[in-house]
Formats: sequence, structure tokens, C-alpha cells
Amino acid sequence: MTVPFLQGRLGRALRLTALLAAILLVLSPGSPRAESFRLMAFGDSLVHGYGLEAGDTFPEQLEAALRAEGLDVTVINAGNSGDTTAAGLARLDWALADDPQAVILELGANDGLRGLDPSATYDNLDAIMARLTDAGLPVLLAGMFAPPNLGREYGDIFNSVFPRLAEKYEAPLYPFFLEGVALEPALNQADGIHPNAAGVAEIVKRITPQVVELVKAAAAAQAPPQTN
Repeated sequence: MTVPFLQGRLGRALRLTALLAAILLVLSPGSPRAESFRLMAFGDSLVHGYGLEAGDTFPEQLEAALRAEGLDVTVINAGNSGDTTAAGLARLDWALADDPQAVILELGANDGLRGLDPSATYDNLDAIMARLTDAGLPVLLAGMFAPPNLGREYGDIFNSVFPRLAEKYEAPLYPFFLEGVALEPALNQADGIHPNAAGVAEIVKRITPQVVELVKAAAAAQAPPQTN
């Protein structure tokens, strides 16, 4: 009778240990938790983290900044290097399968670098904004400026795309995603286009106040009604 008794106690002890380990894993700092607010950063290489080490990408640094503000937020990296606005539109539904509660939309840099028709950039972003609005997702639109070598006329038309869309959808606008980083050698990689880790930190520092507002407003709007 002794052996079955010990086996029973050992089995219960092992099950309890496994349960405690699972709880500790869920509650460990930095691990996504079911109750975390899900913020999706949807964009190109500037979001995806081209040339950066793990931990240095925009979504990762932004998540750390938001948690330092006391916000329980998981930032989903939905960036894809090389994406134009057309490519972003084509994969939007796939990205939304991650079930975000709000979105930072950062696309357009590759359209400008390739000198694509600004009207097509507008139409693609318009379709993305419409899809996100239909899904009930608050959006922070991150703007982009055209490269100066494409001329003033092209630049004026391209640069107006983002404010026009923000006005149409009554969405908050962060006017230039690379504000404070563009053309700063110390904040960019060797290509002069993609921010290094310090450059991403500068972007995060500047954009975080608007992201905090986005998250708080979205969380309040999505909270279940109070019952008496």
C-alpha cells in the first residue's frame, strides 16, 4: 500500500509544480498577457526593424516605453520591410488576424522613395483607413515626407496625403515619423535611411505622448459598461 500512496502524492506534487510554473510564466515581466491591451504597429521596414538587433525595434522600444508609463500594452510588430502602401493594403486582413485594439499606421516611405504617384498612395491609405474604421479600430496615422530630390511639386502633393486622410477620418496625426532622426548621421544606419537603435529611441520618445493618448482613449471606449 505504501508505493501507490507515494505515487499519488508525487503525481499531485508534479501537477501543482507544473501549474505554478505556468502561472509564473504568464506573470513574468515582458511576457504578453491575455489582459494586455493589443496595439498593432502596421508599417514597413521602419516598423519591422530593418538592420536592428532584437529588442531595438520600434515595437519593442515602444512597448517598453508604454509599460514605463504604467500601461499594460503589448505592441504587435506588423511591419514588413519593403512594403509600399499597395503592399500594406494587400496584407491588411492577414495582419488584423492578430486582433489588435488600436493601430499605428506607418506606410508611405517606400512610395516616396520610388516616386510613385501620390494619388495612388492616397487611395491605398484611404482604403486601409476605411478598413480599420469599419473594424472599429482607433488609428494614429504616422506621416511621411517625400525625398527632396523629387521636386517641390511632387513633395507638396505627397506630403499633403497624410493631413488630408487624418482630417477625413478625424484621426490623430503624427506629422513625420522620422522627426528628429532624418538626416542625422548619428541616429541612422550606414544607408542613411533606416534609424539605428538610438534613432528608434528618439522616435519612441517623441511619439509616445500621442500613443499614450491613443491607448487610453481606445481602452476607455472599449471598456464594458458599468452596471449598478
